[in-house]
Amino acid sequence: MVTAQTFAPQGIEVKNPNDGSTVGHVPEYGAAEVDQAIARARTASRRWGALSHVQRRKDLAAFRRGLATQAETLATLVHRETGKPKVDAMSEVLLAIQHVAHAASRAEEVLATRTVSSGLMANLKSTVSYHPLGVIGVIGPWNYPIFTPMGSIAYALAAGNAVVFKPSELTPLVAVEVAKIAQQTLSVPDVLQVVTGRGPAGAALARGAVDKIAFTGSPATGRKVMMAAAERLTPVLLELGGKDPMIVLPDADLDKAAEAAVWGAMTNAGQACVSIERCYVHDAVYDRFVDKVVAEAREVRFGADPGAHIGAITLPAQVEIIKRHLEDARDKGARFLLGGPDAIEGNMVPPAVVVDVTDEMQLMQDETFGPVLPIARVKDGDEALSRANRSRYGLGSAVWGKSGVRELADKIVSGMTTINTVLAFGSVPTLPFGGIGESGFGRIHGDEGLREFSRTKSIVEQRFTIPGMNFFTFKVPPNLYDQLKGMAEKLYGTAVLDKASEVLKKLHIL
Repeated sequence: MVTAQTFAPQGIEVKNPNDGSTVGHVPEYGAAEVDQAIARARTASRRWGALSHVQRRKDLAAFRRGLATQAETLATLVHRETGKPKVDAMSEVLLAIQHVAHAASRAEEVLATRTVSSGLMANLKSTVSYHPLGVIGVIGPWNYPIFTPMGSIAYALAAGNAVVFKPSELTPLVAVEVAKIAQQTLSVPDVLQVVTGRGPAGAALARGAVDKIAFTGSPATGRKVMMAAAERLTPVLLELGGKDPMIVLPDADLDKAAEAAVWGAMTNAGQACVSIERCYVHDAVYDRFVDKVVAEAREVRFGADPGAHIGAITLPAQVEIIKRHLEDARDKGARFLLGGPDAIEGNMVPPAVVVDVTDEMQLMQDETFGPVLPIARVKDGDEALSRANRSRYGLGSAVWGKSGVRELADKIVSGMTTINTVLAFGSVPTLPFGGIGESGFGRIHGDEGLREFSRTKSIVEQRFTIPGMNFFTFKVPPNLYDQLKGMAEKLYGTAVLDKASEVLKKLHIL
């Protein structure tokens, strides 16, 4: 387990993307160290999983308080490792702590054993119970190095599991600090461990003897994680990329929509899986909307200055992807009303507003992950919906307007949608978070997040016997065939069952 004592000027050097300065060093662990961490977690999981929900809630409350007490330290590390402004870093820390609090508060109720209807088998008592999986491997991203992984870690811990967390090699220091706080506040040692390293450490965790892998990152790496996990048939939860669309209808509040579009596309320098990466605007308001967007985007301050709204691109290789998308769009006829490939200097990418875009451009198909807002003109809501759904991704989305917005939101093929706001689903701890298609599968956050890290077990108990109605034996009456046929006809071929069900529901029996 990584602790403060393991820091040394060797292994991985962590740099501040804003100025290139060294933030710190962490060890570079390999497969042997990862396997050792998993073994320690296995021992810890037995003790942690045996605790009552009440005791785990008390432990997680202490963990929550420890995180809150060290919020400034955590936010400073996030700021220095990612290059994002301090206020964004503190917002991320706050949201991470919120998930710890919510997961702990909901676990007892959500994971309580429940009795369900036994259908025709009225003599049977049927129950569903939830149990810890054991050891969860979490592989986190660099863009939100505490908020995103905590969306898995908090719910896994609350469900009774131990966690081995492998952070990005670009942002490991905040993870080390979180592990130190866990070691100081949780009653079971090694229930949350951090293993620092590069790709081989992540691969070792995916191949290791864990009971589930939760991965956040690119679809390409997600495929590798699945292949590694397949060796042990380890289940995986994948939160991958997005190409989130925003639709603006003619009756939308254009001032608020433009403001939200710029923020949604450019917050964290566009380095969010749920960034607004495509905007489809009704022809009737297109020109006015574009003018308002450009005016808003001109006010976005970028750079290393403490007062900047957005900082550097954290991953140097991502700059080349952003530049390639912008150049491809320019070569295919797009116009830049602000920014563009020639405005990029080093790892600083200024805000870009792009028009005359077509769906054949990389900018409209592939995840850009930068402060770029492409805007397309559409003739109506149907065209906007059709083009919004023309994607291999399906993470988040947004609809702006008044008439018919809920119906349109329901028809967008994505895991999450906002109406007259953007990105808000990530800030609501009660909502399940996740996507479809190449955006991944599985859900973190909310009640679904707790059950995602639990093993569901069905138990049936015979309460009494019904003469002539024992179907689980070869000793059956000779007329059983006719009895079953009669039941099928009377129960399911008429309205008798419908009426009976209504009565039973009113009596709260079904």
